[in-house]
Amino acid sequence: MIRKIVSIDKEKCNGCGLCVIGCHENAIKIIDGKAELVKDDYCDGLGDCLPHCPKDAISIIEREAKAYDIDAVINENNVTFHHQESNLKQWPCQIKLVSSNAQFLANCHLLIAADCAAYSYANFHKDFMNKRITLIGCPKLDNTDYSERFTSILKYNNIKSVTLVKMEVPCCSGLEKMLQKALTACEKNIPYSVRVISVKGEVIKCY
Repeated sequence: MIRKIVSIDKEKCNGCGLCVIGCHENAIKIIDGKAELVKDDYCDGLGDCLPHCPKDAISIIEREAKAYDIDAVINENNVTFHHQESNLKQWPCQIKLVSSNAQFLANCHLLIAADCAAYSYANFHKDFMNKRITLIGCPKLDNTDYSERFTSILKYNNIKSVTLVKMEVPCCSGLEKMLQKALTACEKNIPYSVRVISVKGEVIKCY
């Protein structure tokens, strides 16, 4: 059948793996350092993986493909649509409480989020926390500069990627500035992306 399905440009792909995290059906894998759609019938064609790609290597096209098999996806991934399990993989999750040598930071994809974001964005666990280590905080309420803590975490751990989820409100700009300062200070080339959530709970900007 002809239908909409994900297409990955391997020339643009840098192998960061963020699309694998974004694909809730496990239809994408990293093979030989590049993302690849491995199961047509696991791809629903809706493109949840698109905003996770920092290289704009993913698009939606129409081509001959197997029909989306939701039953197979549910069975293989043990998915239930009646109860959503927590995607929090570690404790603590507050930025100011996490030690830079915590074992859970080793070889992880890191999510740093304004604590308001989880309350504003309904699918925060599924869309952002899945397969990531989550650190939350608010520099305004904590009255803290996280720059040194972020630098230490990034410098002394093999962080595979960093995703920042912040609100559109002005006080969240400080969180991004602290993280950018740390990314420069750690002297590593770590894939980095930002998602901005509106006060109405919608993703309004990705970069």
